[in-house]
Amino acid sequence: MAVAGRRQPAGGRGAERGADRGGTPRPGHAVSAARVLKFGGSSFAGPDGYERVADAVGRRLREGRGPLAVVVSAGPGETEALRERLLGIDPHPEDETLAGLLTLADTAGAQLLAAALHRAGVGSAVLAGQQLGLVSDSVFARARLVHTDPGALTAALARHEVVVVPGGQAVDAQGRPTWLGKNSSDLSAVAVAAAVGAPACEIHSDVDGIYSADPHLVPGARLLPLVSYDTASLLSLHGAKVIHRRAVEMARKCGVELVLRHGRPPFAHGTRVGAAGEPVRAVVLNRRSVALRYSGEAEADRAYAALRAANADAVRLGGGPLVVAVGGFLDLAEFHRRRGLAPGSGAGVPVTVLRGPVATTHLAADADGAVALARRLHGTFENGPAPRARPLRLAGV
Repeated sequence: MAVAGRRQPAGGRGAERGADRGGTPRPGHAVSAARVLKFGGSSFAGPDGYERVADAVGRRLREGRGPLAVVVSAGPGETEALRERLLGIDPHPEDETLAGLLTLADTAGAQLLAAALHRAGVGSAVLAGQQLGLVSDSVFARARLVHTDPGALTAALARHEVVVVPGGQAVDAQGRPTWLGKNSSDLSAVAVAAAVGAPACEIHSDVDGIYSADPHLVPGARLLPLVSYDTASLLSLHGAKVIHRRAVEMARKCGVELVLRHGRPPFAHGTRVGAAGEPVRAVVLNRRSVALRYSGEAEADRAYAALRAANADAVRLGGGPLVVAVGGFLDLAEFHRRRGLAPGSGAGVPVTVLRGPVATTHLAADADGAVALARRLHGTFENGPAPRARPLRLAGV
């Protein structure tokens, strides 16, 4: 079954507001050419992972081009382990509790990296939570950044060779901890880069760049060396896990180039994300995403609006009352109950084909079927770039 994804609006509810009213952080003054690196959880699979990253950070410092802000994610499975412990106590926790607990996993990762840096003879400081200057709305478990005060960051970078920042953390206007959502360390890194005036932000993950499909699942997936902000946003919106969508949107607004690299030595560079980029052909599969079918179009529209208002990525599909909840990590039954929505029924696992800015979503019965479908669809691509077309404009960060 194939259904066309609707084009996303250029603004609307949930989009970031202008910088002078508490929106996307304004670029700050460069702090001695500070550089910003982000390391995802796959870099920290065991104690030797922290040692490897500490060694890499030390080598970057020896290049002599200014201090480093290093944003880190929790180690593999650590955020999920905290979530499971919480659900064992309360199967339906309040979002404020969820945010207060899950951010601790990234704080632990930052402190562990600081310990590895100390052992390697590199001076560092950790800025977390209220110290960081990132202020969000009060959607605690999927918060959106509304303001950045760069003072603490710039002061710390003036005093220390390395400032370590746990990803995904902010506070609301009342100083309460908020979480920027699953895999949001990318967003923290771009916010830090914008705050200190860095022209680029290096994102290290379990792959060296953006591919035409998930290379772990689809043989023959091709590396895309230069991708536009528009294309990266569209890929992420439909569930590609290599880069956080709101990080891409903030990077575009603040003029920060994204340099995607592998999270393990030799930290190979694969993709640059910026204003320019060729149209691409790609297949996107996130096995945690789910398509929901509702009783009618109006009910589907209400569910889609509620997901967007809660800062959850969602796609409203054409061809029926269908909504894709992207990426999992959301208790959909409880989400519908709390908002008085009739729950949708499972319609399958989405697999989306991008040809330039045009997205077409197919539905598979289950995760295994989705992998087989993704491989089949990717195999239909011909060599060469996708046709040029007017790029989509997506909702704000």
